[in-house]
Amino acid sequence: MYRTHTCGELTLADLGKDITLCGWVQKSRDLGGMTFIDMRDRYGVTQLAFNADDDEMLRARARELGREYVIQVKGTVIERSSKNLKIPTGEIEIRVADLLVLNAAKLPPFLIEDETDGGDDLRMKYRYLDLRRNPLRNNLMLRHRMAQAVRSYLDGQGFLEVETPVLIKSTPEGARDFVVPSRMNEGQFYALPQSPQTFKQLLMVSGFDRYFQIVKCFRDEDLRADRQPEFTQIDCEMAFVEQEDILNLFEGLIRYLFKTVKDIEIGQLPRMTYADAMRLYGSDKPDTRFGMHFVELNSVLKGAGFPVFDNAELVVGIKAEGCASYTRKQLDALTDFVKRPQIGATGLVYLRVNEDGTLKSSVDKFYNEAQLAAWAEAFDAKSGDLILVMAGDADKTRKQLNELRLEMGSQLGLRDKNKFSALWVIDFPLLEWDEESGRYHAMHHPFTSPKMEDVALLDTAPGEVRANAYDMVINGTEVGGGSIRIFQKDLQQLMFRHLGFSEEEAQAQFGFLMDAFTYGAPPHGGIAFGFDRLASIFAGLDSIRDVIAFPKNNAGRDVMIDSPSPISQEQLDELKISIR
Repeated sequence: MYRTHTCGELTLADLGKDITLCGWVQKSRDLGGMTFIDMRDRYGVTQLAFNADDDEMLRARARELGREYVIQVKGTVIERSSKNLKIPTGEIEIRVADLLVLNAAKLPPFLIEDETDGGDDLRMKYRYLDLRRNPLRNNLMLRHRMAQAVRSYLDGQGFLEVETPVLIKSTPEGARDFVVPSRMNEGQFYALPQSPQTFKQLLMVSGFDRYFQIVKCFRDEDLRADRQPEFTQIDCEMAFVEQEDILNLFEGLIRYLFKTVKDIEIGQLPRMTYADAMRLYGSDKPDTRFGMHFVELNSVLKGAGFPVFDNAELVVGIKAEGCASYTRKQLDALTDFVKRPQIGATGLVYLRVNEDGTLKSSVDKFYNEAQLAAWAEAFDAKSGDLILVMAGDADKTRKQLNELRLEMGSQLGLRDKNKFSALWVIDFPLLEWDEESGRYHAMHHPFTSPKMEDVALLDTAPGEVRANAYDMVINGTEVGGGSIRIFQKDLQQLMFRHLGFSEEEAQAQFGFLMDAFTYGAPPHGGIAFGFDRLASIFAGLDSIRDVIAFPKNNAGRDVMIDSPSPISQEQLDELKISIR
């Protein structure tokens, strides 16, 4: 055996034991008469001691060890004179009797410590070294515990884990597919799945009434902190259920994860309609760790002769408690923030409620004291509060004010990563209008069922049809989404028609699914959770990158293995592909 113990398990209970350890040299300290080495493996760190009266050749070999050398030591567990109670092994050390270098190592390009000097690009290039650091290792251990808890909970609820294909058919809806050429079928292509959606519905037709899978999915889309070209879903489907059944069961999953993995009770999840989420927060994934709800001000501020408000479809604002002391420089910075191209607002109006109760706005010349008082009253503002107002097109202004609300929440320390606020957002629109293509698109996907009471509106007011769809949101991040599915062929054909599919196109793309519906499809629905996003929230991270072992960078590249990369002309010829 290479080792009898790991570097994280020995304690005072093991005093006097002869042991063998293997691991990496974390650091060494030569104090003249004594040499100490911190030895690390996945489980922890153990101090090795080489004394002045030890064999001189042994001490000489110890002094020659560099960082990240892989070594094996044999020795005896003794009590440590200078204890380190911050680590589990901090009360003992190993009196080394034999040292073997298993593999020497070059000096790493950055410090392999919790606080490293390596930038993102460098650490991505040497990801295998970055993964030796405690923060990364702890993140992957957390991810592992979450995966085991998911499987435990769903197994206890009667779910079967079933694998679905990775090489599938490309479809035009949703994000861009990654495509894979077929050598044996010239000129034809597979696609990598954006989700196992149709396959899990077919499993319901097959009688597997409770399915789940922790599955890789692929989308060729622009990247950001919570997106990767390949990502992992907790994918689930159930038959003979209504929306309430799914919300209750998967709310139970999230509560179980928080309790099992983080020992946190999060309580029952509130529910909010899509309409209320947009009205109160300007977002269908509101961060409810703090208030600062929107207040609509059309009836209060219009008609005073201020053109920006008078000509706007919507005038709306938020109240930042205790922020009347913001300086002109701070207020100008907020104005610059909302004018950034990513947000696109034209300006920002404010009202201070000073500590002495007096009111001061940035548009005083248009509003008298009584009007300013009505403005403050609409927010129930108190001395010391700051009111921030935006105006314009209703949808755009709500989205812009949402960004400002989140910025204020961050500035005021209200978005604590150790606080968790989860909710369901329900009653989404079934369809959304796309100006570029001039037609409606499915807000979720084409298989989402409309509310039965709204089906008649598909012909007269399609934009008003509500979906049997639901999202779970935690701390302003959508972590899961799903719906009750269409399971009748006629209704699915009607849905395709409203999405602009001809009968031929619908048959070519989804004929297999509609045919399956004619063989006794049960009512069914499901949900998929973004496992990477969930893990990043549990880890208190803003990006999913550091809960993935080998992620891509913001350009979708793996800089460690230099991928994507060209392939040989021989491979291209076999695939009958010409690169122009």
